[in-house]
Amino acid sequence: MSVVHRLTAGWLVDHLSFINQCGYEISCAHPGGVTRSTSVTSTEGCHSASTFAATLSSSDCPTYGSGDAIETEGKPAKMRYVFREEFFAISKPHIAAAPEEQLCQGCPEVSMFDFFFSLLFRHGMIWISFCCLVILQKRKRKCVFNQGELDALEYHSKVRKLIWEGTLHLVQEGLKSGFLHHTTAKLNCRKNNVPQHIVCGLAELCEMAKQFPAVNESDHQAVHVLEDETSCPEQDLLSCVTENSSTSAKIIVLMGQKYLVPPKSSFLLSDISCLQPLLNYKKKYDVIVIDPPWENKSVKRSNRYSYLSSWQIKQIPVPALAAPNCLVVTWVTNRQKHLRFVKDELYPHWSVKTLAEWHWVKITRAGEFVLPLDSLHKKPYETLVLGRVQGDKKEALRKPEGVLPIPEHQLIVSIPCSLHSHKPPLAAVLAEFIKPDVECLELFARNLQPGWTSWGNEVLKFQHIDYFTLLRDE
Repeated sequence: MSVVHRLTAGWLVDHLSFINQCGYEISCAHPGGVTRSTSVTSTEGCHSASTFAATLSSSDCPTYGSGDAIETEGKPAKMRYVFREEFFAISKPHIAAAPEEQLCQGCPEVSMFDFFFSLLFRHGMIWISFCCLVILQKRKRKCVFNQGELDALEYHSKVRKLIWEGTLHLVQEGLKSGFLHHTTAKLNCRKNNVPQHIVCGLAELCEMAKQFPAVNESDHQAVHVLEDETSCPEQDLLSCVTENSSTSAKIIVLMGQKYLVPPKSSFLLSDISCLQPLLNYKKKYDVIVIDPPWENKSVKRSNRYSYLSSWQIKQIPVPALAAPNCLVVTWVTNRQKHLRFVKDELYPHWSVKTLAEWHWVKITRAGEFVLPLDSLHKKPYETLVLGRVQGDKKEALRKPEGVLPIPEHQLIVSIPCSLHSHKPPLAAVLAEFIKPDVECLELFARNLQPGWTSWGNEVLKFQHIDYFTLLRDE
């Protein structure tokens, strides 16, 4: 289970375990009824990894020498893929917290600047004059707090206690059960084998697709179902929803790169200008998770990925995709401008009523915040805004049967992935608030999940085979 502990405050989640329960096992049948079992072992893992399910045509199976294989009659050989554990080997904070802010002992101190502000928060002194000059540690110069920074401080003062106390309780349970460790000395994860740069040209391909010849929808299939073949024409992936309806996973080859597709999953690779195939899929979704590429200064400077304006985000056809009483969950950065936009403009525009604000809290394997809780630059948490689609008055008054009401505040505490913007899974934590076997959709996704439809211009990014390790089939 990806949920390690469930307390009143929220969940302690094992993100890595969730990925490895998605079913990445490849079955390779060999001619003559004799199959071979792979002998590839994982050397990067910290502890034993879970093993699960995928299907691949025999032409893509690697060839092993007789000394490296075990022949079996009647059973296909299986190659098991697990996500590389070193991506979750967060053994110490990115920036260490002051002693007053440590959830666990043994962390080095930070500057008196962060410690001073932690005392301010602790005593409720959040009033800061516009004319007060402070030394910002990051900027190395004197400046006045702008309105955005003041809004962020005010918001932090409201949620700080909930995040501190809830995380503390969940971390304590994690330490008791052994999921978290006071010391990380025994975690001998090898980091030298981590791919430094996996080329992802998916967004560029989506941009190029606009120059492809127009597809006649009347002559073109609405769904491309993955069979045993692994090579997928770009036109098929970009012009319709791709579906793996089998109970095992598959590998597809796109632009010479291999990607793992989990069982019972579907996806559309496109940008926001090409959403029609998703609408043509003719599904209505009971859960829609959205992780928009929010505009901010660092994104503009780094040019790491494209971003959307508030106006563009409002154009996403959520009402056309949502089933009655659909639960909508939106990831929001810690800029209060974006949070206000979601609650005051975006959700009303989509006829969604805001129900709750949850927080994802990022910790190390030792249970420490990855950043000081009261850091002025970045916080160790992100916000999720949950709402429900409102129909007519009768529909709005009707509550979904057999599910619990959405709590106003919950924490999702987990060791984050070191890959940028790899969010923790929400399927397990939302399970008690939705009916089983509902239709789920993730927008702006960068990875796939069994039972979900995913859309985005980098929707296969973290499915790249180089992010996984091939294990021995015992």
